[in-house]
Order: sequence, then structure tokens, then C-alpha cells
Amino acid sequence: MGKAWAADRKETRVRRVIDNDLLTVIVRVAVGATFIIASVYKIRDPGAFAKSIWFYHLVPGDLINLMALILPWIELLCGLALILGLFYHGAVVLVNVMMVTFIFALSIAIARGIDIDCGCFKAGQAATRAAWEALVFDLVLILFTLQLLFSRSKQWLLSSS
Repeated sequence: MGKAWAADRKETRVRRVIDNDLLTVIVRVAVGATFIIASVYKIRDPGAFAKSIWFYHLVPGDLINLMALILPWIELLCGLALILGLFYHGAVVLVNVMMVTFIFALSIAIARGIDIDCGCFKAGQAATRAAWEALVFDLVLILFTLQLLFSRSKQWLLSSS
């Protein structure tokens, strides 16, 4: 009974941290701002972003331009939705799907020996160590996006969906 009680108590502490309203709002703003900032150059210069996508050699050529036109707007809308709390749960799911996709793409590029700047905040190009740095950044960022996914906090949302 003592071990079960200790496990329940530890789980309760973890749950309290994950559900903390202030932490969740700070993470919402930080992740939202990150996605908004990442979308700006891509929206301004979709051609350079298409080149960044091409460097990964993962997307069929016919889809690169379409992806370069659509993905930045999804990032922007998700970032705004996180900050404002509109369509919040859908935005959280999309942000987590994007993070898993970005981590997968970077991991494959590293495994293939492709030295690339990720193209996250500026046009991708051949680089050294940049893929590793971007992967570490994304692995840290996904911890925050997962907090949003598992948090039950409903504070300061403009909509409940």
C-alpha cells in the first residue's frame, strides 16, 4: 500500500505541473511565437523555402512548391491559435504532428549524412552541425508542445474547441 500511495502522490505532483495554468499560458505564448516567427520568412519567400524543402530529398518534386506555399500558413495560423486560444485543441494536435514530422525529417537528413541548415527560420542551405542543432532545438520544443497536449488547463482560452 505504501508504494501505491507514493506512486499516486508522484503522479499527482506531475499532473499538477502539467496542468498549471500559468505554465500552460507561458508555453502557449512561447510555442505560438516560435511558430509565427518561423512562418514569416517562409511566407515572404516561398521560393527559398521550397529550396530548403528540396535539400532534404524527402518530398516528391511535384509537391515541393505546394508544400512551400501551404505549410508556412499552417504554422502561422497554429501559432496564432495557440496564443489566442482559438481552435486550441486542433492547433495543439497540428503543432505536435508538425514537430514529429520535423524531427523525423531532420533525423533522416542526419542519418543520410546531409549537412543542412533546417530551413526553420531562414532559407536552408548546406551547413555543418546545423542539422544537429536544429534537431536538439526541435526535441526540446516538442517537450513543450507535449505539455500543451497533455495539459487540462482551460484558462485564458477564447474558445473551448
